Amino acid sequence: MNNTNQQFSLDGKVAIITGASKGIGESIARHYAAHGAKVIVSSRSQEAVDRVASSIRESGQNAKGIACHVGQKDQLVHLVEETIKAYGRIDILVNNAATNPVYGKLAESDEAVFDKVMNVNVKACMSLANLCYPHMMNSGGGSVINIASVEGQKPTFGLGLYSISKAALIMLTKSQAKEWGRKGIRSNAICPGLIQTKFSQALWTDETTLNKFTKNIPLTRIAQPDEIAGMALYLAADASSYTTGGIFTVDGGYMIAG
Repeated sequence: MNNTNQQFSLDGKVAIITGASKGIGESIARHYAAHGAKVIVSSRSQEAVDRVASSIRESGQNAKGIACHVGQKDQLVHLVEETIKAYGRIDILVNNAATNPVYGKLAESDEAVFDKVMNVNVKACMSLANLCYPHMMNSGGGSVINIASVEGQKPTFGLGLYSISKAALIMLTKSQAKEWGRKGIRSNAICPGLIQTKFSQALWTDETTLNKFTKNIPLTRIAQPDEIAGMALYLAADASSYTTGGIFTVDGGYMIAG
């Protein structure tokens, strides 16, 4: 194995990926497994995570499905406990699960919806990272990767609550990096632009909306989940050993568009 391969190898590492039954999370899980990691595939449905984990194992790689609703603290505890039972350590956490149940104006937002968005998109990410923290320390360090969004930096009309939650997740990332760096634990955020997933289906299935969005993006298209997984692999691997507190946009140039 040459030095470049070693830098991107995840051999011996254990990774938890939330929201991993489809889209970006599934792609990250498959990339990690292909690079040697033992992968915990997690989302709300046991059937869905078993499907992905089984497919990964059929490819000769190591994966286990553990259902978890990240908005439920007891399920987060269960997720970590079962990971330790299965693999004995935690090295990588990808906080990918998120929700966006509403499209509308802030002034018309319901407090219950606000609480739901913040609970899943921010609080759960902090809680799960805190639960993984002692296990990462026991392993000599680790990598937390929070999947934020360009919406956390540049809000779009109608997505105010989602944008607020992702801005908070970006600051959580920086705070984790500052507090945990001395323990060998790195924290970084990825801010995807529009990705062709079920989560964003309402945007890219409408041709008028899609054309309006892509015509001003330098790369003139939306992305596929695998185009996020490469950045997630870098941030999990030794290649990024001096990278923490970073906010990485993977957006086709959306943030620099006019």
